[in-house]
Amino acid sequence: TAPNHQALRTKCGRSLAEVQMCQSILPCHANHQGGLGAGQLLKWMDTTACLAAERHAGIPCVTASMDDVQFEETVRVGQVINIRARVNRAFNTSMEVGIHVSVQDILSGVQKRVCMAFSTFVGKPVGTNKVQWHLEYSLASERRRLRLYNQELLLFSAVWSRKDTTLKISTECTRVESIELVLPPHANHHGNTFGGQIMAWMENAATVAASRLCGTYPTLKEVDMFQFRGPSSVGDRLVFKAMVNNSFHSSVEVGVRVEAYNCEEWNQGNPRHINSAFFLYQRTNQDGQFLPFPEDGERRYIAAMVRKRIRMARKHILYSRDEGPISVPWDKRNQVFLGYNNVAALTVLAEKQGWEVSSKNNKIRVFVLEELHLLSIKVEMVVDTPAFHAFSLLSDLKLRPQWDTNYLSCEEVERADEEETVYHIKCGPVNGSKSRDFVFLLSKRQPCKDGDPYVIALRSVTVDCLPPDENYIRSEAKCAGFLIHRLSISTCQVSYYNQVTSGVLPYIAGNLAGLSKSMEETASCCVKFLEQDTISTSL
Repeated sequence: TAPNHQALRTKCGRSLAEVQMCQSILPCHANHQGGLGAGQLLKWMDTTACLAAERHAGIPCVTASMDDVQFEETVRVGQVINIRARVNRAFNTSMEVGIHVSVQDILSGVQKRVCMAFSTFVGKPVGTNKVQWHLEYSLASERRRLRLYNQELLLFSAVWSRKDTTLKISTECTRVESIELVLPPHANHHGNTFGGQIMAWMENAATVAASRLCGTYPTLKEVDMFQFRGPSSVGDRLVFKAMVNNSFHSSVEVGVRVEAYNCEEWNQGNPRHINSAFFLYQRTNQDGQFLPFPEDGERRYIAAMVRKRIRMARKHILYSRDEGPISVPWDKRNQVFLGYNNVAALTVLAEKQGWEVSSKNNKIRVFVLEELHLLSIKVEMVVDTPAFHAFSLLSDLKLRPQWDTNYLSCEEVERADEEETVYHIKCGPVNGSKSRDFVFLLSKRQPCKDGDPYVIALRSVTVDCLPPDENYIRSEAKCAGFLIHRLSISTCQVSYYNQVTSGVLPYIAGNLAGLSKSMEETASCCVKFLEQDTISTSL
Protein backbone atom coordinates (compact mmCIF):
# COMPACT_ATOMS: atom_id res chain seq x y z
CA THR A 1 0.00 0.00 0.00
CA ALA A 2 1.06 3.61 -0.43
CA PRO A 3 2.82 5.32 2.49
CA ASN A 4 0.92 7.86 4.56
CA HIS A 5 2.69 10.95 3.22
CA GLN A 6 0.47 13.42 5.04
CA ALA A 7 1.42 11.92 8.41
CA LEU A 8 5.09 11.97 7.48
CA ARG A 9 4.83 15.63 6.48
CA THR A 10 3.35 16.52 9.83
CA LYS A 11 5.99 14.56 11.68
CA CYS A 12 9.05 16.01 9.96
CA GLY A 13 7.66 19.53 9.57
CA ARG A 14 8.71 19.94 5.92
CA SER A 15 7.59 18.77 2.52
CA LEU A 16 8.42 15.12 2.00
CA ALA A 17 8.54 15.68 -1.75
CA GLU A 18 11.50 18.10 -1.70
CA VAL A 19 14.86 16.83 -2.93
CA GLN A 20 18.18 18.68 -3.13
CA MET A 21 21.31 18.05 -5.19
CA CYS A 22 24.64 19.86 -4.79
CA GLN A 23 27.31 19.74 -7.49
CA SER A 24 30.77 21.27 -7.65
CA ILE A 25 31.45 22.44 -11.21
CA LEU A 26 34.55 20.79 -12.68
CA PRO A 27 36.28 21.40 -16.03
CA CYS A 28 34.62 18.26 -17.44
CA HIS A 29 31.22 19.93 -16.91
CA ALA A 30 32.17 23.14 -18.77
CA ASN A 31 31.53 24.17 -22.36
CA HIS A 32 34.00 25.88 -24.70
CA GLN A 33 33.37 29.24 -22.99
CA GLY A 34 34.24 27.98 -19.50
CA GLY A 35 30.66 27.91 -18.23
CA LEU A 36 28.54 24.99 -17.10
CA GLY A 37 27.09 23.29 -20.18
CA ALA A 38 23.32 23.67 -20.42
CA GLY A 39 22.96 20.00 -21.36
CA GLN A 40 24.74 18.88 -18.19
CA LEU A 41 22.59 21.17 -16.07
CA LEU A 42 19.41 19.81 -17.67
CA LYS A 43 20.54 16.27 -16.80
CA TRP A 44 20.94 17.15 -13.13
CA MET A 45 17.64 19.04 -13.04
CA ASP A 46 15.74 16.13 -14.57
CA THR A 47 17.31 13.68 -12.10
CA THR A 48 16.46 15.83 -9.08
CA ALA A 49 12.89 16.45 -10.26
CA CYS A 50 12.32 12.75 -10.95
CA LEU A 51 13.49 11.79 -7.46
CA ALA A 52 11.21 14.43 -5.92
CA ALA A 53 8.26 13.07 -7.89
CA GLU A 54 9.01 9.48 -6.87
CA ARG A 55 9.48 10.50 -3.25
CA HIS A 56 6.06 12.12 -3.28
CA ALA A 57 4.23 9.37 -5.18
CA GLY A 58 5.97 6.33 -3.76
CA ILE A 59 6.14 4.72 -7.21
CA PRO A 60 8.44 5.02 -10.25
CA CYS A 61 7.83 8.17 -12.31
CA VAL A 62 8.81 9.33 -15.80
CA THR A 63 9.13 12.83 -17.25
CA ALA A 64 6.19 13.90 -19.40
CA SER A 65 7.25 17.48 -20.11
CA MET A 66 9.40 20.36 -18.92
CA ASP A 67 8.88 24.05 -19.59
CA ASP A 68 9.63 27.53 -18.27
CA VAL A 69 13.39 26.92 -17.99
CA GLN A 70 14.75 30.48 -17.83
CA PHE A 71 18.51 30.90 -17.45
CA GLU A 72 19.47 34.02 -15.53
CA GLU A 73 23.07 33.43 -14.43
CA THR A 74 26.13 31.73 -15.94
CA VAL A 75 27.76 29.07 -13.73
CA ARG A 76 31.55 28.92 -13.85
CA VAL A 77 34.09 26.19 -13.09
CA GLY A 78 34.87 26.13 -9.36
CA GLN A 79 31.42 27.29 -8.27
CA VAL A 80 28.82 25.12 -6.53
CA ILE A 81 25.22 24.75 -7.66
CA ASN A 82 22.29 23.69 -5.54
CA ILE A 83 19.25 22.15 -7.23
CA ARG A 84 16.02 21.97 -5.25
CA ALA A 85 12.94 20.18 -6.56
CA ARG A 86 9.54 19.72 -4.96
CA VAL A 87 6.05 18.71 -6.02
CA ASN A 88 3.83 21.77 -6.41
CA ARG A 89 0.59 20.01 -7.17
CA ALA A 90 -0.73 16.58 -8.11
CA PHE A 91 -3.48 16.19 -10.70
CA ASN A 92 -5.43 13.05 -11.59
CA THR A 93 -2.72 11.33 -13.61
CA SER A 94 0.25 13.67 -13.35
CA MET A 95 2.02 16.06 -11.02
CA GLU A 96 3.99 19.26 -11.43
CA VAL A 97 7.47 19.54 -9.94
CA GLY A 98 9.04 22.95 -9.45
CA ILE A 99 12.81 23.18 -9.84
CA HIS A 100 15.03 25.95 -8.44
CA VAL A 101 18.75 26.17 -9.26
CA SER A 102 21.12 28.53 -7.44
CA VAL A 103 24.87 29.03 -7.64
CA GLN A 104 27.27 29.85 -4.83
CA ASP A 105 30.72 31.33 -5.20
CA ILE A 106 33.09 29.48 -2.87
CA LEU A 107 35.31 32.47 -2.10
CA SER A 108 32.65 35.16 -1.55
CA GLY A 109 29.78 32.92 -0.41
CA VAL A 110 27.38 34.97 -2.58
CA GLN A 111 24.38 33.01 -3.91
CA LYS A 112 22.48 33.85 -7.10
CA ARG A 113 19.55 32.24 -8.85
CA VAL A 114 20.53 30.41 -12.03
CA CYS A 115 17.13 29.30 -13.30
CA MET A 116 13.69 27.97 -12.48
CA ALA A 117 11.71 25.30 -14.29
CA PHE A 118 8.54 23.23 -14.05
CA SER A 119 8.36 19.54 -14.99
CA THR A 120 5.34 17.29 -15.33
CA PHE A 121 5.76 13.67 -14.24
CA VAL A 122 3.54 10.64 -14.73
CA GLY A 123 3.58 7.74 -12.29
CA LYS A 124 4.15 4.12 -13.27
CA PRO A 125 1.98 2.19 -10.77
CA VAL A 126 2.93 -1.36 -9.84
CA GLY A 127 0.03 -3.80 -10.18
CA THR A 128 -3.24 -2.31 -8.97
CA ASN A 129 -1.72 -0.05 -6.32
CA LYS A 130 -2.69 3.60 -6.47
CA VAL A 131 -1.15 6.56 -4.69
CA GLN A 132 -3.21 9.43 -3.31
CA TRP A 133 -1.40 12.55 -4.44
CA HIS A 134 -1.89 15.67 -2.31
CA LEU A 135 -2.70 19.14 -3.60
CA GLU A 136 -0.09 21.81 -2.84
CA TYR A 137 -0.40 25.15 -4.67
CA SER A 138 -3.20 26.65 -6.75
CA LEU A 139 -0.67 28.39 -8.97
CA ALA A 140 0.29 25.04 -10.46
CA SER A 141 -3.26 24.63 -11.76
CA GLU A 142 -3.03 28.06 -13.39
CA ARG A 143 0.15 27.05 -15.19
CA ARG A 144 -1.53 23.83 -16.31
CA ARG A 145 -4.58 25.72 -17.54
CA LEU A 146 -2.36 28.07 -19.50
CA ARG A 147 -0.40 25.16 -20.98
CA LEU A 148 -3.58 23.38 -22.11
CA TYR A 149 -5.05 26.58 -23.54
CA ASN A 150 -1.91 27.33 -25.48
CA GLN A 151 -1.76 23.80 -26.90
CA GLU A 152 -5.11 24.57 -28.51
CA LEU A 153 -3.87 27.99 -29.59
CA LEU A 154 -0.89 26.44 -31.37
CA LEU A 155 -3.19 24.13 -33.34
CA PHE A 156 -4.79 27.17 -34.94
CA SER A 157 -1.60 29.18 -35.38
CA ALA A 158 -1.27 28.18 -39.04
CA VAL A 159 -4.28 30.33 -40.00
CA TRP A 160 -2.48 33.51 -38.88
CA SER A 161 -1.15 35.77 -41.61
CA ARG A 162 2.18 37.58 -41.79
CA LYS A 163 2.58 40.81 -43.71
CA ASP A 164 5.22 43.39 -44.66
CA THR A 165 8.18 41.54 -43.19
CA THR A 166 11.55 42.00 -44.89
CA LEU A 167 12.96 38.50 -45.27
CA LYS A 168 16.57 37.68 -46.08
CA ILE A 169 17.79 34.45 -44.49
CA SER A 170 16.51 30.97 -45.37
CA THR A 171 15.69 28.47 -42.66
CA GLU A 172 17.38 25.73 -44.67
CA CYS A 173 20.84 27.01 -43.77
CA THR A 174 20.15 26.23 -40.09
CA ARG A 175 18.92 22.65 -40.54
CA VAL A 176 20.81 20.13 -38.35
CA GLU A 177 20.47 16.35 -38.20
CA SER A 178 22.46 14.25 -35.72
CA ILE A 179 22.28 10.62 -34.61
CA GLU A 180 23.08 8.92 -31.29
CA LEU A 181 23.12 5.24 -30.32
CA VAL A 182 21.62 4.57 -26.88
CA LEU A 183 24.13 2.60 -24.79
CA PRO A 184 23.77 1.14 -21.27
CA PRO A 185 25.33 4.22 -19.59
CA HIS A 186 22.53 6.30 -21.13
CA ALA A 187 19.74 4.32 -19.40
CA ASN A 188 17.95 5.41 -16.22
CA HIS A 189 16.99 3.30 -13.21
CA HIS A 190 13.85 2.14 -15.06
CA GLY A 191 15.78 0.75 -18.03
CA ASN A 192 14.67 3.47 -20.49
CA THR A 193 16.85 6.18 -22.01
CA PHE A 194 17.52 8.81 -19.33
CA GLY A 195 15.40 11.87 -20.08
CA GLY A 196 18.17 14.21 -18.98
CA GLN A 197 20.54 12.61 -21.49
CA ILE A 198 18.01 13.17 -24.27
CA MET A 199 17.70 16.81 -23.18
CA ALA A 200 21.49 17.21 -23.37
CA TRP A 201 21.63 15.74 -26.88
CA MET A 202 18.75 18.00 -27.96
CA GLU A 203 20.52 21.06 -26.55
CA ASN A 204 23.63 20.17 -28.56
CA ALA A 205 21.69 19.98 -31.84
CA ALA A 206 19.82 23.21 -31.07
CA THR A 207 23.05 25.07 -30.32
CA VAL A 208 24.52 24.05 -33.67
CA ALA A 209 21.39 25.26 -35.50
CA ALA A 210 21.40 28.59 -33.67
CA SER A 211 25.10 29.13 -34.35
CA ARG A 212 24.50 28.75 -38.09
CA LEU A 213 22.12 31.70 -38.02
CA CYS A 214 23.98 33.87 -35.51
CA GLY A 215 27.44 33.26 -36.93
CA THR A 216 28.83 33.04 -33.41
CA TYR A 217 28.55 30.95 -30.24
CA PRO A 218 24.97 31.54 -29.02
CA THR A 219 23.97 31.77 -25.36
CA LEU A 220 21.03 29.62 -24.27
CA LYS A 221 18.54 31.70 -22.28
CA GLU A 222 15.42 29.56 -22.05
CA VAL A 223 14.06 26.09 -22.77
CA ASP A 224 10.35 25.62 -23.31
CA MET A 225 7.80 22.89 -23.97
CA PHE A 226 9.90 19.78 -23.57
CA GLN A 227 7.43 17.08 -24.56
CA PHE A 228 8.24 13.41 -23.89
CA ARG A 229 5.88 11.55 -26.19
CA GLY A 230 7.22 8.04 -25.75
CA PRO A 231 10.10 6.00 -24.33
CA SER A 232 13.27 4.72 -25.93
CA SER A 233 15.63 2.06 -24.68
CA VAL A 234 19.17 0.74 -24.97
CA GLY A 235 19.98 -0.15 -28.57
CA ASP A 236 17.70 2.48 -30.11
CA ARG A 237 19.01 4.92 -32.70
CA LEU A 238 17.94 8.47 -31.87
CA VAL A 239 17.86 11.02 -34.68
CA PHE A 240 17.83 14.70 -33.62
CA LYS A 241 16.43 17.20 -36.13
CA ALA A 242 16.89 20.89 -35.31
CA MET A 243 16.08 24.08 -37.20
CA VAL A 244 15.65 27.76 -36.38
CA ASN A 245 11.93 28.56 -36.42
CA ASN A 246 12.06 32.33 -36.03
CA SER A 247 14.36 35.17 -35.06
CA PHE A 248 13.17 38.04 -32.91
CA HIS A 249 14.90 41.29 -32.00
CA SER A 250 17.09 39.82 -29.29
CA SER A 251 16.42 36.08 -29.44
CA VAL A 252 16.31 33.06 -31.74
CA GLU A 253 13.95 30.10 -31.34
CA VAL A 254 15.17 26.64 -32.37
CA GLY A 255 12.82 23.67 -32.58
CA VAL A 256 14.17 20.16 -32.02
CA ARG A 257 12.43 16.90 -32.88
CA VAL A 258 13.67 13.48 -31.72
CA GLU A 259 12.88 10.28 -33.62
CA ALA A 260 13.71 6.78 -32.32
CA TYR A 261 14.31 3.58 -34.22
CA ASN A 262 14.90 0.02 -33.05
CA CYS A 263 16.69 -2.36 -35.42
CA GLU A 264 13.56 -3.35 -37.33
CA GLU A 265 12.25 0.22 -37.54
CA TRP A 266 15.67 1.41 -38.70
CA ASN A 267 15.66 -1.05 -41.62
CA GLN A 268 12.09 -0.13 -42.53
CA GLY A 269 12.61 3.63 -42.13
CA ASN A 270 9.68 3.80 -39.70
CA PRO A 271 10.54 6.21 -36.85
CA ARG A 272 8.82 6.91 -33.53
CA HIS A 273 8.47 10.61 -32.59
CA ILE A 274 9.49 10.53 -28.92
CA ASN A 275 10.50 14.10 -27.98
CA SER A 276 10.29 17.73 -29.02
CA ALA A 277 11.30 21.04 -27.45
CA PHE A 278 12.04 24.69 -28.19
CA PHE A 279 15.28 26.46 -27.25
CA LEU A 280 15.64 30.24 -26.97
CA TYR A 281 19.08 31.73 -27.59
CA GLN A 282 20.23 35.28 -27.06
CA ARG A 283 20.78 36.99 -30.39
CA THR A 284 23.89 39.19 -30.61
CA ASN A 285 23.77 40.27 -34.26
CA GLN A 286 20.69 41.88 -35.76
CA ASP A 287 21.51 41.32 -39.43
CA GLY A 288 18.44 40.69 -41.50
CA GLN A 289 15.15 39.01 -40.87
CA PHE A 290 14.16 35.44 -41.42
CA LEU A 291 12.84 33.51 -44.42
CA PRO A 292 10.77 30.44 -43.51
CA PHE A 293 10.79 27.57 -45.96
CA PRO A 294 7.43 27.34 -47.79
CA GLU A 295 4.45 25.64 -46.14
CA ASP A 296 5.90 23.70 -43.19
CA GLY A 297 8.46 26.43 -42.51
CA GLU A 298 5.73 29.05 -42.58
CA ARG A 299 3.81 27.07 -39.97
CA ARG A 300 6.90 26.90 -37.74
CA TYR A 301 7.55 30.60 -38.23
CA ILE A 302 4.04 31.59 -37.14
CA ALA A 303 3.86 29.06 -34.30
CA ALA A 304 7.11 30.50 -32.93
CA MET A 305 5.42 33.90 -32.62
CA VAL A 306 2.53 32.28 -30.76
CA ARG A 307 4.93 30.56 -28.36
CA LYS A 308 6.70 33.86 -27.74
CA ARG A 309 3.39 35.32 -26.59
CA ILE A 310 2.82 32.24 -24.41
CA ARG A 311 6.22 32.64 -22.74
CA MET A 312 5.63 36.33 -22.17
CA ALA A 313 2.26 35.66 -20.58
CA ARG A 314 3.63 32.97 -18.26
CA LYS A 315 6.60 35.06 -17.24
CA HIS A 316 4.75 38.28 -16.45
CA ILE A 317 1.37 36.93 -15.28
CA LEU A 318 2.22 33.79 -13.33
CA TYR A 319 5.68 34.76 -12.08
CA SER A 320 5.33 38.52 -11.62
CA ARG A 321 7.45 39.98 -8.84
CA ASP A 322 6.55 42.53 -6.21
CA GLU A 323 8.52 45.60 -7.29
CA GLY A 324 8.17 47.34 -3.91
CA PRO A 325 7.06 50.98 -3.42
CA ILE A 326 7.04 53.00 -6.63
CA SER A 327 5.31 56.25 -5.74
CA VAL A 328 7.31 59.33 -4.82
CA PRO A 329 6.00 61.97 -2.37
CA TRP A 330 4.36 64.92 -4.09
CA ASP A 331 5.75 68.25 -2.93
CA LYS A 332 4.95 71.44 -4.80
CA ARG A 333 8.26 72.92 -3.64
CA ASN A 334 10.01 70.15 -5.57
CA GLN A 335 7.70 70.39 -8.56
CA VAL A 336 10.39 71.21 -11.13
CA PHE A 337 12.48 68.17 -10.24
CA LEU A 338 9.49 65.80 -10.14
CA GLY A 339 8.14 67.10 -13.44
CA TYR A 340 11.52 66.78 -15.15
CA ASN A 341 11.95 63.17 -13.97
CA ASN A 342 8.42 62.34 -15.10
CA VAL A 343 8.97 63.63 -18.64
CA ALA A 344 12.52 62.25 -18.88
CA ALA A 345 11.45 58.72 -17.88
CA LEU A 346 8.76 58.64 -20.60
CA THR A 347 11.16 60.01 -23.22
CA VAL A 348 13.80 57.39 -22.36
CA LEU A 349 11.22 54.59 -22.50
CA ALA A 350 10.03 55.73 -25.93
CA GLU A 351 13.57 55.80 -27.35
CA LYS A 352 14.46 52.25 -26.30
CA GLN A 353 15.27 49.74 -29.00
CA GLY A 354 13.66 46.32 -29.37
CA TRP A 355 9.93 47.08 -29.55
CA GLU A 356 8.20 44.15 -31.27
CA VAL A 357 4.77 44.25 -32.90
CA SER A 358 2.16 42.24 -31.01
CA SER A 359 -0.89 43.12 -33.13
CA LYS A 360 -1.97 45.68 -35.70
CA ASN A 361 -4.76 46.90 -37.93
CA ASN A 362 -5.15 49.89 -40.22
CA LYS A 363 -4.81 52.60 -37.57
CA ILE A 364 -3.63 50.83 -34.41
CA ARG A 365 -0.48 48.87 -33.61
CA VAL A 366 0.45 47.29 -30.26
CA PHE A 367 4.11 46.71 -29.34
CA VAL A 368 5.82 44.98 -26.42
CA LEU A 369 9.33 45.41 -25.03
CA GLU A 370 10.91 42.86 -22.64
CA GLU A 371 13.99 43.72 -20.58
CA LEU A 372 14.95 41.06 -18.04
CA HIS A 373 12.01 41.18 -15.60
CA LEU A 374 10.50 44.39 -17.02
CA LEU A 375 7.68 44.52 -19.55
CA SER A 376 6.56 47.66 -21.37
CA ILE A 377 3.77 48.19 -23.87
CA LYS A 378 3.28 50.76 -26.61
CA VAL A 379 0.09 51.47 -28.53
CA GLU A 380 0.42 53.54 -31.70
CA MET A 381 -2.67 55.25 -33.14
CA VAL A 382 -3.03 57.33 -36.30
CA VAL A 383 -5.68 59.96 -35.64
CA ASP A 384 -7.38 62.33 -38.06
CA THR A 385 -7.11 65.36 -35.82
CA PRO A 386 -4.49 68.11 -35.34
CA ALA A 387 -1.69 67.21 -32.91
CA PHE A 388 -2.38 70.14 -30.58
CA HIS A 389 -6.05 69.24 -30.39
CA ALA A 390 -5.22 65.64 -29.40
CA PHE A 391 -2.75 66.99 -26.85
CA SER A 392 -5.40 69.26 -25.31
CA LEU A 393 -7.92 66.44 -24.93
CA LEU A 394 -5.54 63.73 -23.68
CA SER A 395 -3.82 65.99 -21.16
CA ASP A 396 -7.12 66.52 -19.34
CA LEU A 397 -7.48 63.22 -17.47
CA LYS A 398 -11.00 64.14 -16.38
CA LEU A 399 -12.07 63.37 -19.97
CA ARG A 400 -10.52 59.92 -20.04
CA PRO A 401 -13.53 58.02 -18.61
CA GLN A 402 -15.35 59.00 -21.81
CA TRP A 403 -13.19 56.63 -23.88
CA ASP A 404 -11.36 54.34 -21.41
CA THR A 405 -13.75 51.87 -19.75
CA ASN A 406 -11.15 51.05 -17.07
CA TYR A 407 -11.49 54.59 -15.70
CA LEU A 408 -14.56 54.89 -13.49
CA SER A 409 -13.76 58.43 -12.36
CA CYS A 410 -10.95 60.95 -12.36
CA GLU A 411 -10.72 63.93 -9.99
CA GLU A 412 -8.23 66.76 -9.92
CA VAL A 413 -6.45 66.84 -6.55
CA GLU A 414 -4.02 69.72 -7.01
CA ARG A 415 -2.97 71.90 -9.93
CA ALA A 416 0.56 73.18 -9.39
CA ASP A 417 0.58 75.19 -12.63
CA GLU A 418 -0.34 74.76 -16.28
CA GLU A 419 2.12 71.90 -16.71
CA GLU A 420 1.83 69.80 -13.52
CA THR A 421 -1.41 68.41 -12.07
CA VAL A 422 -2.14 65.66 -9.54
CA TYR A 423 -5.16 63.41 -10.22
CA HIS A 424 -6.97 60.67 -8.29
CA ILE A 425 -8.22 57.89 -10.58
CA LYS A 426 -10.63 55.10 -9.65
CA CYS A 427 -10.64 51.98 -11.85
CA GLY A 428 -13.03 49.07 -12.00
CA PRO A 429 -12.44 45.55 -10.63
CA VAL A 430 -10.80 42.82 -12.70
CA ASN A 431 -11.68 39.12 -12.42
CA GLY A 432 -13.73 39.59 -9.28
CA SER A 433 -11.05 41.45 -7.31
CA LYS A 434 -11.54 44.78 -5.57
CA SER A 435 -11.53 48.02 -7.50
CA ARG A 436 -8.21 49.85 -7.76
CA ASP A 437 -7.24 53.48 -7.45
CA PHE A 438 -4.19 55.47 -8.54
CA VAL A 439 -2.77 58.88 -7.65
CA PHE A 440 -0.97 60.31 -10.70
CA LEU A 441 1.24 63.28 -11.34
CA LEU A 442 0.58 64.45 -14.90
CA SER A 443 3.31 66.51 -16.55
CA LYS A 444 2.65 67.93 -20.01
CA ARG A 445 5.05 69.67 -22.39
CA GLN A 446 4.63 71.29 -25.79
CA PRO A 447 7.31 70.85 -28.49
CA CYS A 448 10.44 72.97 -28.17
CA LYS A 449 11.14 72.83 -31.92
CA ASP A 450 9.73 71.39 -35.12
CA GLY A 451 9.75 67.61 -35.09
CA ASP A 452 9.51 67.28 -31.30
CA PRO A 453 6.41 65.56 -29.93
CA TYR A 454 3.83 66.78 -27.47
CA VAL A 455 4.46 64.97 -24.17
CA ILE A 456 1.96 63.84 -21.52
CA ALA A 457 3.81 61.94 -18.77
CA LEU A 458 2.23 60.05 -15.85
CA ARG A 459 3.66 58.46 -12.72
CA SER A 460 2.36 57.59 -9.25
CA VAL A 461 2.84 59.94 -6.33
CA THR A 462 1.74 59.97 -2.69
CA VAL A 463 -0.35 62.82 -1.34
CA ASP A 464 -1.06 63.29 2.36
CA CYS A 465 -4.70 64.19 1.76
CA LEU A 466 -5.33 60.91 -0.11
CA PRO A 467 -4.42 57.95 2.10
CA PRO A 468 -5.29 54.43 0.83
CA ASP A 469 -9.01 53.61 0.95
CA GLU A 470 -9.97 50.17 2.34
CA ASN A 471 -12.54 49.85 -0.46
CA TYR A 472 -9.83 50.06 -3.14
CA ILE A 473 -6.47 48.47 -3.84
CA ARG A 474 -4.04 51.39 -3.98
CA SER A 475 -1.99 50.67 -7.11
CA GLU A 476 0.97 52.37 -8.75
CA ALA A 477 2.39 53.15 -12.18
CA LYS A 478 6.08 53.80 -12.68
CA CYS A 479 6.14 55.35 -16.13
CA ALA A 480 3.24 55.94 -18.53
CA GLY A 481 1.90 58.56 -20.88
CA PHE A 482 1.49 59.81 -24.44
CA LEU A 483 3.80 61.17 -27.13
CA ILE A 484 1.95 62.95 -29.94
CA HIS A 485 3.73 63.56 -33.26
CA ARG A 486 2.37 65.85 -35.96
CA LEU A 487 1.96 64.04 -39.30
CA SER A 488 0.15 66.82 -41.18
CA ILE A 489 -2.03 69.79 -40.44
CA SER A 490 -5.02 67.52 -39.78
CA THR A 491 -3.45 64.21 -38.66
CA CYS A 492 -1.15 63.00 -35.90
CA GLN A 493 0.32 59.86 -34.40
CA VAL A 494 -0.57 59.22 -30.77
CA SER A 495 1.71 56.74 -28.97
CA TYR A 496 0.74 55.48 -25.53
CA TYR A 497 3.44 53.92 -23.31
CA ASN A 498 3.24 52.02 -20.05
CA GLN A 499 6.01 50.29 -18.10
CA VAL A 500 3.89 47.51 -16.63
CA THR A 501 3.69 47.18 -12.83
CA SER A 502 1.78 44.75 -10.63
CA GLY A 503 -0.96 47.36 -10.32
CA VAL A 504 -1.33 47.76 -14.08
CA LEU A 505 -0.85 44.08 -15.00
CA PRO A 506 -4.44 42.91 -14.23
CA TYR A 507 -5.79 45.29 -16.87
CA ILE A 508 -3.59 43.95 -19.69
CA ALA A 509 -3.14 40.29 -18.63
CA GLY A 510 -5.82 39.13 -21.05
CA ASN A 511 -3.98 40.78 -23.92
CA LEU A 512 -0.67 39.18 -22.96
CA ALA A 513 -2.25 35.72 -22.84
CA GLY A 514 -4.02 36.24 -26.16
CA LEU A 515 -7.42 35.98 -24.48
CA SER A 516 -8.51 39.57 -25.01
CA LYS A 517 -8.24 42.54 -27.36
CA SER A 518 -8.96 45.10 -24.65
CA MET A 519 -5.98 47.33 -25.48
CA GLU A 520 -6.92 47.46 -29.14
CA GLU A 521 -10.56 48.15 -28.22
CA THR A 522 -9.57 50.95 -25.83
CA ALA A 523 -7.27 52.46 -28.46
CA SER A 524 -10.09 52.33 -31.01
CA CYS A 525 -12.36 54.18 -28.58
CA CYS A 526 -9.61 56.75 -28.03
CA VAL A 527 -9.26 57.36 -31.78
CA LYS A 528 -13.01 57.66 -32.18
CA PHE A 529 -13.21 60.09 -29.23
CA LEU A 530 -10.45 62.33 -30.59
CA GLU A 531 -11.85 62.33 -34.13
CA GLN A 532 -15.46 62.80 -33.03
CA ASP A 533 -14.48 65.74 -30.85
CA THR A 534 -12.71 67.26 -33.86
CA ILE A 535 -15.89 66.96 -35.94
CA SER A 536 -17.99 68.48 -33.14
CA THR A 537 -15.56 71.37 -32.77
CA SER A 538 -15.55 72.13 -36.50
CA LEU A 539 -19.33 72.18 -36.53
